[in-house]
Amino acid sequence: MGMKKVVVGLSGGVDSSVAALLLLEQGYEVIGLFMKNWHDDSVVISRECPWLEDSNDALIVAEKLGIPFQVVDLSVEYKERIVDYMFREYKMGRTPNPDVLCNREIKFDLFLKMALELGADYVATGHYCRKGITTSVSGSAVYQLLAGKDPNKDQSYFLCQLNQEQLSRALFPIGDLQKSEVRELARAHGLITAEKRDSQGLCFIGKVRLPEFLQQQLSPKEGDIITIPANAEKLQPVGAEFSSREAELTALSKSVQLEPADGTVVGRHQGAHYFTVGQRKGLDVGGTPEPLFVIQTDVKENIIYTGEGKAHPGLYRKALYVMEEEVHWVRPDLALETGQELKVMARIRYRQELQSAVLVKAGKGLYVEFSEPQSAITPGQFVAWYEGEELLGSGVIA
Repeated sequence: MGMKKVVVGLSGGVDSSVAALLLLEQGYEVIGLFMKNWHDDSVVISRECPWLEDSNDALIVAEKLGIPFQVVDLSVEYKERIVDYMFREYKMGRTPNPDVLCNREIKFDLFLKMALELGADYVATGHYCRKGITTSVSGSAVYQLLAGKDPNKDQSYFLCQLNQEQLSRALFPIGDLQKSEVRELARAHGLITAEKRDSQGLCFIGKVRLPEFLQQQLSPKEGDIITIPANAEKLQPVGAEFSSREAELTALSKSVQLEPADGTVVGRHQGAHYFTVGQRKGLDVGGTPEPLFVIQTDVKENIIYTGEGKAHPGLYRKALYVMEEEVHWVRPDLALETGQELKVMARIRYRQELQSAVLVKAGKGLYVEFSEPQSAITPGQFVAWYEGEELLGSGVIA
């Protein structure tokens, strides 16, 4: 047996730099690759070019560690798989999550294939999560996707679409560390990225702000902003008798269809497809005691419905639905059969605290029913469910 070879995605940040360092210390043969995913000069807002700066930092780290380094240009595939998908979703009035997609389609698909072609055994990233291994009911080995040890940095959510094959080839060297320890290691080894700020924002647009990016691609279209009173008839809970558990879940997971007659026009917007449920900024409607939040968007009629204050009942729902083809089990051995239920902890966005919920597998898909109503359940985003530290599966919110 020779040394195991691992390709690490060096992003020019501190996390992936330390991932490479730890792999070397563990005796792997390490190759550094920088993925150039996006360069459209028309949308880089600042003068600086973020990917050049980042790839340069990645190169300096690779030289310091004495590992081979290469820049790979995946921007064509990136545009097809991520950017085009985002526009399709926004046009339909949904809110996509490019980071989750980027991991599924780019880092653990294209990039992984490239690494395997280079003769690598594994790919590694600087994600704060861990990989476990356990035995399924049928006695075979299965991989687990576990939360990172640093509770403030756990990034398992972003990897919620990975499958067993991808996990079998993945290494997450910093998953057991706190962020502070990662920076400390980078300092101790004189890595240039030690003090570098964490990059906020999407894994591809770099320093580009999303609204401007969308505005260049989706043409503006003026429409009404309508405010719905908190005590609106339609928003009042109905104590209806449901014919079945599924009928009840269907009712709980659907948002009430609002109509212009349900509220008052308070302003104009530049296009419903620029807005997302729960959004507060960018409405530019003044004069309300509490800020307005988007509670629904209608891209067909080009109307935005808003409610005053973050306790507005129009923001809350107790359940959500995932269509059959959008249900993904990281642990296929634990997938539910129709009629089965499972108690889990779930989250509907990256930074959200885990919420207690029940998964209910119905004929045509999966319901997630929460113990407490959830604010801003957003179509197009991912719901991920956990048992303890383990992420079992995920799906796109319908």
